[in-house]
Amino acid sequence: MSGPAANKRALIAMSGGVDSAVAALLMLRAGYACVGVTMKLFDDPGAEPSSLGAGQGWPGAEPGSPGSVPAAAGRRGGDCCSLEDAEDARYVAHALGIPHYVFNFAAGFREQVVGRFVRAYQEGLTPNPCIDCNRYIKFDQLLRRAEALAFDRVATGHYARTEADGGSGRRLLRKAADSAKDQSYVLYMLSQSQLARIRFPLGEMRKAQVRELAAQAGFINAGKRESQDICFVRDGDYGAFIDRYTGVPAPAGDFVDGAGAPLGEHRGLTRYTVGQRKGLGLALGEPLYVCDKDAGTNTVRLGRESELYNRELLAAGLNLIAVERLERPRRVRAKIRYRQAEQPALAEQLDGDTLRVVFDQPQRAIAKGQAVVLYEDDIVLGGGTIV
Repeated sequence: MSGPAANKRALIAMSGGVDSAVAALLMLRAGYACVGVTMKLFDDPGAEPSSLGAGQGWPGAEPGSPGSVPAAAGRRGGDCCSLEDAEDARYVAHALGIPHYVFNFAAGFREQVVGRFVRAYQEGLTPNPCIDCNRYIKFDQLLRRAEALAFDRVATGHYARTEADGGSGRRLLRKAADSAKDQSYVLYMLSQSQLARIRFPLGEMRKAQVRELAAQAGFINAGKRESQDICFVRDGDYGAFIDRYTGVPAPAGDFVDGAGAPLGEHRGLTRYTVGQRKGLGLALGEPLYVCDKDAGTNTVRLGRESELYNRELLAAGLNLIAVERLERPRRVRAKIRYRQAEQPALAEQLDGDTLRVVFDQPQRAIAKGQAVVLYEDDIVLGGGTIV
């Protein structure tokens, strides 16, 4: 970020972690009048920030009263979006001297994130709920609320960068300076209008610098560890979570080989992901992997590891950022999962919002439901959902 921000107002999405805390600090230093907001995403009473209280405030917001704030100390961390997270966000806002509110987005989160996650697994897909949370909650509902409250910008603690392209006039999304923390993959769905209003203050920083700033400021969460799991699946058992959510256990079915011959019984499609080898419960004399799931026949296809590799994929729901359209096949670097390094490929936009990607080398475990994101150097061209 650069330049003065006189008379500018920013809504800061404060999760309770160190990244969003430092994002708030940097926006204040850039001259913005800031208000911190924690998004309440669960109806579960155990996750509610009940100590934040009720009172007068914006419609749909629960004001956070400073009250007695805990002494700054190392935090062990916990589940994302927990009561402790809300308390930590409130503490940081108090330390910075800015108001703090809780916005209740639980209904939208349940429908657009959790519901989509469950349906995708039931359909044999491998969803990415973090992308859906960004798409439908953080950069949709929160931006709409910010606009209604006359805020110029929304800032988050994501590691990514945005800038204006002087030639095309488009807003660009770039990878973060810290390649180990880069989150541009889960932001590929952002529109031009959204990018114009979003700020990522940590884009030029490394994680160690962020923690150092937090420690200098005396933030309670300076040493807080990061949550690695999906926030609404506390124990990491997706199949058990979906059973509890729906109230109906996923039906058993057949493991089959490439010819469709049965190999044994599976415990429900929702308990398996493409590329999985462990936990199949079969003794077949050689290692076999989950190669595909078919919701229509309720079968899980197994095969040797070599059968996991493919060079080509199709994606739908294409969203392009750096360009309006791929006018011709284009050399890119593409990634098919968050932790993967980009791989050289040829991308071609087909009819409408459909994309074909052909990799130079076969890729392991391309999973339907995940995102494919295209890069040129550190610039995000766009991406879509693998079908």
